[in-house]
Amino acid sequence: MDPEAVKQALAIDPEWEAAARQAWLAAMELAVWGDLRSSRLGATARLRKRVLEAGERLKSLVADRAWIPHPREQLKNALGSALNLRDSLNELERAAGGIDGGGDLDAFRADLEALRQVIEKIGPLENSWAHLLDAQYRTDDD
Repeated sequence: MDPEAVKQALAIDPEWEAAARQAWLAAMELAVWGDLRSSRLGATARLRKRVLEAGERLKSLVADRAWIPHPREQLKNALGSALNLRDSLNELERAAGGIDGGGDLDAFRADLEALRQVIEKIGPLENSWAHLLDAQYRTDDD
């Protein structure tokens, strides 16, 4: 496996990273400081926890993987981070379903949708990482 090809494949577009970070920050701000309410006890605390978790997963996705010695393991780590981010976003959206009131509810839902749209753009990256991993098992006969 070509380490330089892996390095290039793992490079995250700085504009995408900035957009994802901004979308997450907007959701986080409303989750903590916004007027969000729930008729279910503990729903807002769960929501805040899930927003924070999504931010941690996002940070993990964009983190430098140069400390991982083998290119194959770098790709596996990136794919795992992307999967964890998607799972975290799904959990966040589930938690947001428990929020049913407040003046900032519509804005928060819009921020979540914006975050979802930004996160969905990593699909081509995930595919390229998977193709690089698959390529190491292909032979000339394949």
